[in-house]
Amino acid sequence: MNENPAAQSTISADVAITGEIKTSGSIRIDGQIAGELTAGGDVLLGKTALVNGDISVNSISVAGTVEGNIIARDKIEMKNGARILGDIKAKRLTVEDGVTFIGRSEVAPDGAMPATEPVAPHIIESEHHEESDDEYAG
Repeated sequence: MNENPAAQSTISADVAITGEIKTSGSIRIDGQIAGELTAGGDVLLGKTALVNGDISVNSISVAGTVEGNIIARDKIEMKNGARILGDIKAKRLTVEDGVTFIGRSEVAPDGAMPATEPVAPHIIESEHHEESDDEYAG
């Protein structure tokens, strides 16, 4: 078994996989995946990549298409031509010109997630003085 931490698996453009993919390392995908992808390392999705499922990784660079949610413990990088149809969550985010992204994003550099409930606005009531209304009347 290869114990090289820099080792990277590859799914080439002529490969289509249906099912869940899990790796403790990094992976490059140029083919098609219909299912969930989980990687302990980094993921690179090439221009021909199509992932139809949720992705959970350390960091990801997307040049292809993702139809699902992406959660990255560190960074999501959207390259020119990338199409992401789903929600994203990461500590860091970079987006190049020419990206299609339809979904919600949560980016928190310090790792803190925003409150799930919206904070009610603070309303300041002002006093209404009748004599001030009279001075503007005809």
